[in-house]
Amino acid sequence: MSREDLLFLMSHPNVAPWRLRVAEAVESKRAEYFIVGVILINAVILGLETSATLVAEHGRTLVLLDKLCLAVFLCEIGLKIAAYRLNFFRSGWNWFDFLVVGVALVPGAGVWSVLRSLRVLRVLRLLTVIPSLKKVVTAFLHAIPGLMGVMAVMAIFFYTAAVLATKLFGANFPDWFGSIGKSLYSLFQIMTLESWSMGIVRPVMEVYPVAWLFFVPFIMIATFTILNLFIGIIVSTMQELATAPDPLPFPTEKVPEQELLLQRIEADLAALRKELESSRQKSK
Repeated sequence: MSREDLLFLMSHPNVAPWRLRVAEAVESKRAEYFIVGVILINAVILGLETSATLVAEHGRTLVLLDKLCLAVFLCEIGLKIAAYRLNFFRSGWNWFDFLVVGVALVPGAGVWSVLRSLRVLRVLRLLTVIPSLKKVVTAFLHAIPGLMGVMAVMAIFFYTAAVLATKLFGANFPDWFGSIGKSLYSLFQIMTLESWSMGIVRPVMEVYPVAWLFFVPFIMIATFTILNLFIGIIVSTMQELATAPDPLPFPTEKVPEQELLLQRIEADLAALRKELESSRQKSK
């Protein structure tokens, strides 16, 4: 839950004082730093659990520490739900936290053991706590509409190139271009410039000397043009977010009761103004 939501809760009428105190405690800087520390400790524990030697020697200790970290996450989510009630689910980040912690509670026996291994996703909760990481993810999400257009262009280009490569080179190189799927994979490898020359293109040119007329333009368009469009859109979005005005600073001290009362009065007055304007429009 963002701090803007905490301000919304403070200005909302008929909110129990204990809910405000719980929300302020959970959203405080100390609580945030504590959660970051627990997440980092939990990430180290999950990494140590991948070592069979360490598990054999210190398995019980690692399991105990992992359960303690999970208990901290459960307490955090429980306190937030108690303070915000249904408003807790207004944020997509809170849905992510809720599902990740819920996956960690799945029993680790039978077919569920694979699902429980997804508890490593708890490390991604750093994205919801550290502001700098959250800004990067926010920039990426804002860039998705623009990226969808580039992906559509790339899909059309790749499909066309895969059909041509299958028709041109599939007969003599079935392992690389024997079907549309194999051609798409080979072209993706060529786009990444991973072993594209000695691994694929030069062997093809031994049979088809003019094959470079196909592969060189493909690399020029796919790697140096379309791929750079992805980077350009993301960088442009991050620059727009960087130049956007920052939100109002969040108060670090506890809001006095008088200020909280004024915020509630202002919210009520704003609602009354909206009702009056709507009634005037209806009367006209």
